[in-house]
Amino acid sequence: MRRLIFATNNKHKLTEVRAALSDVKDIEIVSLAEAGLEGEIPETADTLEGNAQQKAEWVLDRIKTEEFRMKNSFDGVFADDTGLEVEALGGAPGVYSARFAGEHCSFDDNIDKLLGALDGEKNRKACFRTVICLIEGVKGGEKFFEGRVDGQILTERHSNGEGFGYDPVFMPDRFAVSFAEMPLEVKNSISHRGLAVKKLAEYLVTFKV
Repeated sequence: MRRLIFATNNKHKLTEVRAALSDVKDIEIVSLAEAGLEGEIPETADTLEGNAQQKAEWVLDRIKTEEFRMKNSFDGVFADDTGLEVEALGGAPGVYSARFAGEHCSFDDNIDKLLGALDGEKNRKACFRTVICLIEGVKGGEKFFEGRVDGQILTERHSNGEGFGYDPVFMPDRFAVSFAEMPLEVKNSISHRGLAVKKLAEYLVTFKV
């Protein structure tokens, strides 16, 4: 069994990624908490790629110590960073999507600020991008996987309890519902994170970490 640490404690992300990788044999996805890792992961890069790599390296620095490796066995680590890029806002919030409304803000705070910024705006085009950085073993060697989905920002929230983040106000192209109205398996098949994880899965199947 190959064990990979996913550099997150976000239960929504963990559920989505585990579901997307469920068909990959002999892979166990372990969260930070499950690996016994604590602390604030830095996200100070100015690109999604930079943040994903920074988070993965933060974990790697901790799991490659002799003390940790004597107690645990892991085959690698991966991290993701996601940005919502809105055309009318010049690509914002982008890399700052998670803290668009300020540090320690909630999902609802971010959505409120986004809807306020687009009030009266006819151009609602936007895209979600996710970049995953995989570091194999404990010696480094980064691999990047990107997923993108284009869509529109709705004028108000639409949700049936699914999704998280900006999902209630993002409607992907060729669909008539928001991400937050889709069953997880449907969202995973078309979403930015789902597409990035699919590329990661294809790599894991082809090349043993």
